[in-house]
Amino acid sequence: MTAAAEQLTAHRPAAVPPTLRTGRYSMARTLKYLALIFFLIVVLIPVYVLLVTSFKGTGDADPSRAWALPQLWTLENWQTAWTALSPSILRTIAVVVPSSIISAFLGSLNGFVLARWSFRGADIVFTVILFGMFIPYQAVMIPLTQLVLNLGLPSGVPTLILLHVVYGIPITTLIFRNYYTTVPHELIEAGRVDGAGMLRTYWSIVLPLSIPSFVVVLIWQFTSAWNDFLFAVFFSSSQNGPVTVALNNLANGALLQNYGVSMAGALFASLPTLIVYIILGKYFVGGLMSGSVKG
Repeated sequence: MTAAAEQLTAHRPAAVPPTLRTGRYSMARTLKYLALIFFLIVVLIPVYVLLVTSFKGTGDADPSRAWALPQLWTLENWQTAWTALSPSILRTIAVVVPSSIISAFLGSLNGFVLARWSFRGADIVFTVILFGMFIPYQAVMIPLTQLVLNLGLPSGVPTLILLHVVYGIPITTLIFRNYYTTVPHELIEAGRVDGAGMLRTYWSIVLPLSIPSFVVVLIWQFTSAWNDFLFAVFFSSSQNGPVTVALNNLANGALLQNYGVSMAGALFASLPTLIVYIILGKYFVGGLMSGSVKG
């Protein structure tokens, strides 16, 4: 061995034993899982309080015993909450389903035109549409109320559908535009060569490829419309409003001191969105990622 080779060998760092590498990997993985378990517990603490309180009787559902299990398990709170909220839950479904579908379809059309059918001023139009995302609802509530009154729109479900469609267009347009920029340009050109116009290209080529973005948009719009309270308070009442208004009345009405009923009602109101995310959560993340990388 030459002197240069001996010097290089002397300065070469010693290899880490395989057992040490395995131990470090196991320690890192253990710490990661412990951190995840800790944050999971923190997130689930309010759910635990909601759940156990919903099964407590009137005297047992006291804030001082929020952490304690029920002395006597009862379903009376759930029955009372369902009786009070079931009509409003049906009205909420009547609002969120059409508003989500309509806003998703309109956003898809806007996104396709702005992404693949360039015209003069397209960037300005896109910027103006996105501007609607940054206007707080509270800032336009008074003029919006005057507009609804001047148009003579009926209070309740029809007005709420219109409002959620209009306010859902900016975010749906953004999501679909970002997704359609990733669609290979050759597909659009092939449609044009075959004589397909803008609508034909959209319906036959682009729309079948849009399922991931539709899943994202529908979940987003469903959740936003279901949890809305401000529009519901201004443009509906307890007789024709969604579940958020009914839940507010339930918590602040004659049953104010019955925390068990309020907790059961809160669980009823949040259950649909929870089910949607449990079933479609992986598609939601996949749809978001599908438009994040161009290729």
